[in-house]
Amino acid sequence: MLRHLSILCFLFSLHIQSSYSQSSCANYNFDRNQIFKSCNDLPQLNSFLHWSYDQPANTVKIAYRQTGVSGPRWVAWAINPSGQGMAGAQALVAYQKSDGNITAYTSPVTSYQTQLAQGDLSFPVSDLTATYSKNEMIIFATLKLDNLSSTVNHVWQSGPLSGDSPATHPTSGPNLQSMGSLNLLSGETKASSGGVNSVTKKKNIHGVLNAVSWGILLPVGAVFARYLKVFPSADPAWFYLHAICQTSAYIVGVAGWATGLRLGSLSPGVVHTSHRIIGIVVFCLATLQVSALLLRPKKEHKHRIYWNIYHHFVGYSVIVLSIINIFKGFDILNPEEKWKRAYVGTIIGVAFVAAVLEVYTWCVVLKRKKSSSRPQKMGNNGVNGNGYNGYGASTQERV
Repeated sequence: MLRHLSILCFLFSLHIQSSYSQSSCANYNFDRNQIFKSCNDLPQLNSFLHWSYDQPANTVKIAYRQTGVSGPRWVAWAINPSGQGMAGAQALVAYQKSDGNITAYTSPVTSYQTQLAQGDLSFPVSDLTATYSKNEMIIFATLKLDNLSSTVNHVWQSGPLSGDSPATHPTSGPNLQSMGSLNLLSGETKASSGGVNSVTKKKNIHGVLNAVSWGILLPVGAVFARYLKVFPSADPAWFYLHAICQTSAYIVGVAGWATGLRLGSLSPGVVHTSHRIIGIVVFCLATLQVSALLLRPKKEHKHRIYWNIYHHFVGYSVIVLSIINIFKGFDILNPEEKWKRAYVGTIIGVAFVAAVLEVYTWCVVLKRKKSSSRPQKMGNNGVNGNGYNGYGASTQERV
């Protein structure tokens, strides 16, 4: 028994070591016995960077690997001498063309609208080649970094091909987080500070504000208005609860909408068209809804019914569009799954409460209608012994 257990443990350890060797750059063996002094497992896009840095000559020999490259896709690795992020990056690009040949070239990225056109970089590049095998793309190059320090900002990326040309890469999740700083001497890497973290923080704030306001407070406020007003004892409490929820939702939602506009100005070229359009429509309808309160007729007014129809239609439209847009925001921001599950659970909870109240209030309303239409029971000659009907009104008063 112990012998069998020892064998199983040994096989398991071999499996762990094999998995580690496949996922760690330190255990990777290049063809033609190429050796690099340093390497780093990059945190996004299944990527690895190997390099040998010659400080006296200010040259660095690199090999950038990206695994899991299936289908027509391009990969790129870049140094940004002027800052962090994509704009200003000096890129090495590679992909497999439709005829099966591998192309590798340099591309200076001048803006977020880049098509990764071929061009000279701000520093010399030599020995630029690329290989593709077993869904792994590798870019080899030697860079002459005369005017740069040993710590550089680097960016790595991947995206689809359109024919034999690079197309726009995804603008969410790992594709927006694939950047950082690299110390060529020590091998120390850091996640990008400042710009990327600041933008990510603003995105999180934007998502939380809009999910809480448009996505939770608005539906809860609608539940208060639709179901509590059926009960006379809840009047006027239901109205104040409804007004508090909707007013709070609008104020917080406007703040979330403003952060979205700010994010747009901070990320030129990164456009989420449908998310943006729905957000603008929601803001305009909600503003119209709030403004219409100033024109609300009194209950007795003959036009009040038309105002109610408008109020309900616009209100429910805002709620539906808001929930749709929040899920689009989840797809863009790509947060941890627990946040999406938490929101879905909240919405299901609100919907369940609304469904229960819908059935209950309909039962209450139908019971009241049945009671009001039930024929009044009469005593002798239609009156009881005191000359009054069953509801306390005398027959003379009803005439």
